[in-house]
Amino acid sequence: IASLGIMPYKERKREDYMNNAQIEHFNKILNSWRGQLMQEVDSTVVHMKEEALSFPDPLDRAAQEEGFNLELRTRDRERRLIKKIELSLDMIDSGDYGFCEDFGAESGLRRLEARPTAVKCIDCKTFAEIREKQGNA
Repeated sequence: IASLGIMPYKERKREDYMNNAQIEHFNKILNSWRGQLMQEVDSTVVHMKEEALSFPDPLDRAAQEEGFNLELRTRDRERRLIKKIELSLDMIDSGDYGFCEDFGAESGLRRLEARPTAVKCIDCKTFAEIREKQGNA
């Protein structure tokens, strides 16, 4: 969140979890992050259009295409991340944001600041990763 210019949330004593101030804080983080990613997507399109010159040298053309492929893979990852951000924003609207999708437990403010699109508490996520590793071993 520091890269977005947003300070971490300062929790007050005996404050309810996912109160209006916290919801507003995470809404701001998610919308800023989505906006930043969308700008990067737009700049990639502009960059690729500007750079899409026909190089007569096959090595130059191949290097350019490899660079474009790398950019497109990065943008594809960002596109999937934008979908997760939008899902998180939908969860804010429905009142489900900040709670583990498996058990409904609080995910925790620090976890959400580290991973604003988290849908599981740290315990469930850790358990899922262990099961995944065992399945792939």
